[in-house]
Amino acid sequence: MPDRSAVVIGGGISGVLTARELLRDAWAVTLLEGTHVGAGSSSRTAAGIRQQFSTTGTVRGMRYAVQYYKAFAADVEDGSAPIVQNGYLFLYDDEAAWADAQRRVTMQQRAGLTEVAALSADAVAARFPWVDRGAVIGGTHCPSDGFLRPHLIYNEGARRVRELGGTVVQNAPVTGSSTAGGRLTAVRTPKGDFSADLFLDCTNAWSPRLAPLLGAAPLPIAPRKRYLWFLARDGMPPETLAAMPLTITPQGTYCRPENPETLMMGRKHETTPDAAFSYDDQDQIAPAYSHTGGIDAVPFGLWAELAEVLPPLGAFGGFNATTSGYYAETPDHNPFLAFDPARPNLIRLVGFSGHGAMLGPFTAAAARALADAGSDVPSLRLDGYDIPMDAFAIGRAFDAREQMVI
Repeated sequence: MPDRSAVVIGGGISGVLTARELLRDAWAVTLLEGTHVGAGSSSRTAAGIRQQFSTTGTVRGMRYAVQYYKAFAADVEDGSAPIVQNGYLFLYDDEAAWADAQRRVTMQQRAGLTEVAALSADAVAARFPWVDRGAVIGGTHCPSDGFLRPHLIYNEGARRVRELGGTVVQNAPVTGSSTAGGRLTAVRTPKGDFSADLFLDCTNAWSPRLAPLLGAAPLPIAPRKRYLWFLARDGMPPETLAAMPLTITPQGTYCRPENPETLMMGRKHETTPDAAFSYDDQDQIAPAYSHTGGIDAVPFGLWAELAEVLPPLGAFGGFNATTSGYYAETPDHNPFLAFDPARPNLIRLVGFSGHGAMLGPFTAAAARALADAGSDVPSLRLDGYDIPMDAFAIGRAFDAREQMVI
């Protein structure tokens, strides 16, 4: 029997993969989920996964994540891969932004992402003929990027947690905690108290309300509503849509195939933080953001923006759905992956700012390193590289903002 125990709070992708990683490192693990596995943001994500980030450490961390998800197929009962490597295509129409993008590509290549390329407008149009040549001056493309199938990750991951000897307890929201000497000794739930040596907060957008129940430090995390819309294919051949990379227009609107008949689209937009949202609120669609809200609603404007750069999409058959969920946004759009300053046996793995699904493997690796060390670590060793952890520290200055946020 393992001689060290952990309670992981939150049954989304981050929590499930963290529990799986700790079990493989000889921890006894209990995973607590407030409703059911995958009920939160993990089942409502656009699920992009990219290595095209703006810092060397994140590029390397995401290269690890891509390889991890490719190997994860071995944990899926039917062998299905949870990653679809259609690529990511960032498009630019501004000279300054394009110059910055080309500099990032050079950095990314030096960081080991050798397959990423900066493409001229002619090269973009030749490779992706559904892009309007006159609407862009260039683009960056990485064919090993793509998107995830989240349900495979959290459902099959939870099954694997059980197979490895872990306990998964659903419908068990944390309602309080017990402490001794400033350390957590147990958390309370409607299904009983759960004690452990180590506790890990993987609740992301729910973390601001969990923290006071644990006596944890308040963190600058703003839960914000985000929407996704789904367009029915028309005109474009289904095989063309199915092969499309996740594409980001110069205005920031993005799209990717959900399947050969449906295009998913979205865009980062400002919404008021909602710290008191409920599980049901995740699926409440404000009329201004609904595809049934009339032609003045947000999705119709974004569809028009897409069609200006990707003309064939303008002939699609219209919207058939709107979905929504919550980001857990931090001031610099980087997560917290560190021990809590108020609770020395509590690790906070929260604040992913829309990147939680893609960062899941990196998060789990960080959790394992932190758990083994029993304290914050200066760097994380992955694939032969030492990745600095200062960008994920609690109490950081927020002066190293992640530049590529969609």
